[in-house]
Amino acid sequence: MTPHFQPVALHHASRLINHGPTVLVTSAHGAARNIMAAAWSMPVEFTPPRIAVVIDKQTWTRELVMASGAFGLCVPGAALTDLTYAVGSASGRAGDKFAQHGLTPTRGPVLGVPLLEDGCAAWLECRLIPEPHTERAYDTCFAEVVAAAADARIFADGHWSFREDNAALQTIHHLGAGNFVRAGGMWRAQPPTA
Repeated sequence: MTPHFQPVALHHASRLINHGPTVLVTSAHGAARNIMAAAWSMPVEFTPPRIAVVIDKQTWTRELVMASGAFGLCVPGAALTDLTYAVGSASGRAGDKFAQHGLTPTRGPVLGVPLLEDGCAAWLECRLIPEPHTERAYDTCFAEVVAAAADARIFADGHWSFREDNAALQTIHHLGAGNFVRAGGMWRAQPPTA
């Protein structure tokens, strides 16, 4: 792990994606690997932490995930908007997108999936939960989070902190047609009064 990345307690893993950021799905099987963007992911259970992500059945990523039974969800910061759009706009069948974009992934600590830290706010290492009917019928994949880490400059002690000084790491949200919005403008709600 890079110096800024710190492990995230699994009971806080859902907080890494519960605000709906665009994620980078990483996958590998044998010598093949891929990275793609996904706009639809969410937590579905707390203990053990489980997530859902939409990965089209026709993609190279889906093929690698089904073969390996594992994938990573990397949460890119605003500095990676162009990369996120690029890896989401091209198929990995045409070549190794990690190599094409000069990306050097780290290996996940539990399953060994490729994970990105440089420019990312967080990552989750995930073990696919086999659901044969769902896998045939839908593009949604379910997985258990087996490890998670986040850049402590933006996520620490189980909470996000969006500030002016960490704008490059703030999560991005896809609006369609290459348009994104950056998370920010954080404020705290007042406790309800009786």
